[in-house]
Amino acid sequence: MLVPALQNDEALRRTFFSRLKLVFFAAAALPKHLWDALNELSVLAKGVRIPLASAWGSTETAPLATECYGEASGPAVIGLPVPGCELKLLPNGGKLEVRVRGANVFPGYWRRPELSARHFDEEGFYETGDAVRFVDASAPHKGLVFDGRVSEDFKLTTGTWVRVGSLRMQAIAALVPIAQDVVVAGHDRSDVRLLIFPNVSACRGLCPDLPSNVTAEEVLAHSRVRDFVAAGLKVLRREAPSSSSHAAGALLLIEPPSIDAGEITDKGYINQRAVLTRRKERVEALFTQGHPSLIPLSK
Repeated sequence: MLVPALQNDEALRRTFFSRLKLVFFAAAALPKHLWDALNELSVLAKGVRIPLASAWGSTETAPLATECYGEASGPAVIGLPVPGCELKLLPNGGKLEVRVRGANVFPGYWRRPELSARHFDEEGFYETGDAVRFVDASAPHKGLVFDGRVSEDFKLTTGTWVRVGSLRMQAIAALVPIAQDVVVAGHDRSDVRLLIFPNVSACRGLCPDLPSNVTAEEVLAHSRVRDFVAAGLKVLRREAPSSSSHAAGALLLIEPPSIDAGEITDKGYINQRAVLTRRKERVEALFTQGHPSLIPLSK
């Protein structure tokens, strides 16, 4: 929401960046197109790039476990462990699961000893369920990259792993500006498909011929919006032709994600599992060939 306003309002852009020295973000990876846009806008406003940096942790780590000690080299870089904090990286399903130990880590869940026991390993490391990878495996001091949730990844019926976190980010980038967020579906299916939470305002911008009083449903059903999604799916396939790395179809969701239903975490991150569970009918429509809501990937 902020980036388009800064792009379209010179006075706002000049004021916003006038005393800004650092942009910090956390809770979820910043999409690449927003990272690039903030860099471009700061140069436009001040003639220099404002450093962008992130950190990583969880409520159970109070909440910081890693941080960037300098400007991050990319939007998913989470830096290195903070003083007094140890990380243990374990291979898990083709990823590196990250576990945490230190004075910042909580002793356990309140009055839930059985739950606490399940989340600490034999060496006292808290099992976060997150995955990381090195920016450069030959130079660990360059830091770590957040690599999604271990539990979010799944296999297609072909036996191929789908890396949900990276595919989600690539899909959002291919569908700029109309995809506010996406949910990756395809567990025990033969291909991957996307549920898209749309930016209705951006979708409306693709359809200048529509009257101002049309419903969001009518906007999302417009041929220009559907064609834009189809073109984005083609871009995704061109960049990643493997069946596990692009989507064979997509569906635009009219209802936004619900905090009350647990579709958004307390940190503002989309809860993949909750969305797929709550919207089973939409998932079935997504995998029903010829369904009117389905936007298929054309040959």
